[in-house]
Amino acid sequence: MSEPSGMTRAAIAAPNALAAQAGLDVVAMGGTAVDAAIAAQAVTYVTEPGIVSALGGAYVNVWAAGGDPQVIDGNCEMPGRGAAPERFGAGLRAIHLDYGGGITINAGSGSAATPGSFAAYQQAHERFGRATWRDILTPAISAAREGFVLGQAAGHYLQLTGHHLWSFDPETHAQHFAGDDPAGPGTRMVNPDLAATLETVAQQGISELYTGSIGAAITTHMAATGGLIGPDDLASYEPIGRPASRARVGDWDVALNPPPSIGGPVLTAMLRLVAERGMDPADLIVIQSLVLGYRAQHLDLAPDLHAAGTELLLALETTGLESLPTSTDTAHVSVVDSDGNACAITTSAGYSSGVTVPGTGLVLNNCLGEPELNRRGLHALPPGTRLASNMSPVTARSASGVTLAIGTPGADRITTALAQVLGRHCLQGTDLTVAIEAPRLHVELTADRPRVHHEPDDDLADGIARAGATAVAHEQLDMYFGGVGAAYGTDAGELGAAADPRRAAATAIS
Repeated sequence: MSEPSGMTRAAIAAPNALAAQAGLDVVAMGGTAVDAAIAAQAVTYVTEPGIVSALGGAYVNVWAAGGDPQVIDGNCEMPGRGAAPERFGAGLRAIHLDYGGGITINAGSGSAATPGSFAAYQQAHERFGRATWRDILTPAISAAREGFVLGQAAGHYLQLTGHHLWSFDPETHAQHFAGDDPAGPGTRMVNPDLAATLETVAQQGISELYTGSIGAAITTHMAATGGLIGPDDLASYEPIGRPASRARVGDWDVALNPPPSIGGPVLTAMLRLVAERGMDPADLIVIQSLVLGYRAQHLDLAPDLHAAGTELLLALETTGLESLPTSTDTAHVSVVDSDGNACAITTSAGYSSGVTVPGTGLVLNNCLGEPELNRRGLHALPPGTRLASNMSPVTARSASGVTLAIGTPGADRITTALAQVLGRHCLQGTDLTVAIEAPRLHVELTADRPRVHHEPDDDLADGIARAGATAVAHEQLDMYFGGVGAAYGTDAGELGAAADPRRAAATAIS
């Protein structure tokens, strides 16, 4: 990360105002774009309960000024090293949620994968950070200890899923219910146990979550409640840094999440095809159908996601995609600073396991219980295998000297949302805010013909009709289509940020 030339400033897009302000505060204390993004995500773990958790996974996309873009893989992985065979397939409870049109997930301790987000943050901080962990985590500690007001996205999710997902575990129920009902938007909440946990991490380091007292609390509770995460799983977890994959989109050099991520290669494919074919709605439907069809046949069931994703990228470079055989709950932070550094972090804990580790305030992820991430079957992967992921944090630089960090939550809508926003902004020159707010579509593949989910718009409706697809109408600015957050900076020192009105979000600029 480049050294500052004078007072460093930053632009931040984050899920809420407390998170965005945390990033600015860290920059004001001498931190980098990476420090700011980690601080904002730490606050998000506190203030967006249900949406994300510190015991999830994350990808950190960093493009330092004067360097090459890198992505640090902190995605969750399959646990169970040394576990008895009878523990696989146990510790689970099937729960039907009305969220996202209805879905059945597996919750409980057996749905929790080995978390990697803070391991990735540690590597990113070692390589690109300057602030102390105390400075980075203080805003999150303060929010957990002093309290925060629950926002629309988290409050709505808790109310929609709470009676089924947040009620069976006593610790989870106590933290997330207000009386007989799940906490809703506007509820003032505190989490003293989580404050104490983050305080320990600030004092003792990230290793506390893996080989220290907090890690021991996690594995003890897992053993008692049927989970698979053991001491060897936590001690063996390693974040992996990789060169970003690249795509040329107009005058932009776009850096994306490489394999074994599914989201990164899928987004890369969509962007390259958008660059070739354009943004006509009928063409977008063809592109999404083609790429998502390839994903379903070649990525979701692949025994080696790295090899399968690499094959997709290689095909795009050579013969073209057409010649080949034929969580929903995420949060994103984007930061660009005045020194030309960009950092985009997307983090996910699935739909949540509904289980809290006693005395820690930490809610376990349910990444092993999310159907979309486990197409090969329940607990089917060998221990130590990285899970599939839709997460696609992006950084980019234009020929005109603009640096961009961008990303979104939204499960399988992550790639389609970003392809449309980046296509409009990078190819068509549309203002970033306008590109984010423009109506979106998303293709859902069926055995008959594609179903195209779409927001109200005459051009989209016409394109769907021309494509011969089935239209599924949504409300305007529906959170189903993600929540893109972006920050940018120019060589002239201008900073800006844009947040998606589809989800509660905030921007901040120093």
